[in-house]
Amino acid sequence: MVQMATKFSKRQLLLALGKTAGAATMYQAMTTLGFAAQSNYKGAPNLAGAPKGTRVLILGAGLAGMVAAYELRKAGYTVKILEYNQRAGGRCWTIRGGDSYTELGGATQKCKFDPGLYINPGPWRIPYHHHAVLGYCKQFGIRLEPFIQVNYNALVHSTKAFGGKPQKYRDIQADFQGHTAELLSKAVNSGALDQQFSAQDREKLLDAMQHWGGLTQEKTYRPSLESSLRRGFKVEPGGGLMPTHEFSTPMDHQELVDSKLWKRIVDGQELEFQSSIFQPAGGMDMIAKAFERETKGLVRYNAKVVRIHQDDKKVQVSFRNSDGMGAEQVETADWCVCTLPLSILSQIPLTASSSMLAAINAVPYEGSVKIGLQFKRRFWEQDEHIYGGISYTDTPIQKIAYPNTDYGKPGKGVLLGAYVWGANAFEFTAMSPAQRIRKAVEYGGHLHKQYAEEFDNGVAVGWHRVPWVHGCYGKWSDEARERHYKNLCQIDNRIVLAGEHASFIPAWMEGAVLSSLDAIERLHTMVVATAKSA
Repeated sequence: MVQMATKFSKRQLLLALGKTAGAATMYQAMTTLGFAAQSNYKGAPNLAGAPKGTRVLILGAGLAGMVAAYELRKAGYTVKILEYNQRAGGRCWTIRGGDSYTELGGATQKCKFDPGLYINPGPWRIPYHHHAVLGYCKQFGIRLEPFIQVNYNALVHSTKAFGGKPQKYRDIQADFQGHTAELLSKAVNSGALDQQFSAQDREKLLDAMQHWGGLTQEKTYRPSLESSLRRGFKVEPGGGLMPTHEFSTPMDHQELVDSKLWKRIVDGQELEFQSSIFQPAGGMDMIAKAFERETKGLVRYNAKVVRIHQDDKKVQVSFRNSDGMGAEQVETADWCVCTLPLSILSQIPLTASSSMLAAINAVPYEGSVKIGLQFKRRFWEQDEHIYGGISYTDTPIQKIAYPNTDYGKPGKGVLLGAYVWGANAFEFTAMSPAQRIRKAVEYGGHLHKQYAEEFDNGVAVGWHRVPWVHGCYGKWSDEARERHYKNLCQIDNRIVLAGEHASFIPAWMEGAVLSSLDAIERLHTMVVATAKSA
């Protein structure tokens, strides 16, 4: 018999919602109860009254650095950016055919993708509520197209369930909801919830479960029109003298629960993914290229920062060519916005307070690997009718994501053959690029039998081997945030830090942009106050 507590605390209610209705419902409840909020972008910063001739040096031409440069120059500041790479964008990066990339350790990959095909090794999607990034896309005329997060025709896979055979996302979702709805309906009819709900409310709950779970009029989940409209038919309805349609059979409830594949269906219900998601047409670096155009003439490329010194009057930054050639050079400014990743900044001699230095050293960087695979044809569309979306697997590659553009186009296609996190990411990063690619093809064959025959070429980026960041993103612990976060974000004499690591939206471009806007607005206030008191 189902046992229910007679009273719910807020925490118990949120946990119950999360387990039964998914993360999206839980997050919305959290918002209602005052426990969560959306992005707080409020538009361009107010930088009126900038003292004429004030020089600001920006370290790093990623999105945080370019946002700062764009807004500060517009306000009248004299701005310069030092950037390690020969391009702007940082982790906002796209790899196309003809591109070369050399990782730490010296391994060089030359991408052989066909023209027009690409992979985004860093950011690859923009949620609907990332208002700052979307605002700059609109302002700069960056064309956006849909990013398909959830495709019910994609796959979920476990090597330990269903004989290792991949299952359709829609089957897992429909059957999990259907079986759960039937169980709850039985609990209602058995009287197990009589103390918690009135008779009228019990009827409403039964009606809700019938519609939510695709139950029959008898409140059962079995082969029927209702369940087949959710999970698909064994024989699809046709026309004329085509075979008569047949209902599909739901999978066994216990086998479904034991498989744990139901955990995968929550991804699309998380706040970032439950509504429209976007990608720039042609690659994520369209955003970086737009900022590069808007900050033309401000970026000094191929500049590796080796020392940062400040006193009460200026900031002095020493740098040399990133390729190691040439003599050490110095750039001086009145103020500095440093957007270097903490994984890099922690290795550079820096004149700063002990509290800021401690904060810089308190944040490790998460590992991640992305592998782009080009195939001879778009078999996922032609053979399996998967147009965009993501498949999930318990093999080390974790995800396969299908391209969200050029549907039905003949010729070759590129998909994201692996998106690896955690311990698997460190294992893959320790491999050579060629080994990573071979493993991605091997594991991908568990989901798509066409992999081995159709594979053409690939590229693999392990973020701890990326020279300008040494990791994927700043991975704060709750304890580290409590102790160090405010110290990291404070203006330290004449230096302020910005980037996704200085935000509560780590690993997202939105976090980098919001952090930068906040940093330059606070810096501007200090600059104006300092000028008035001089």
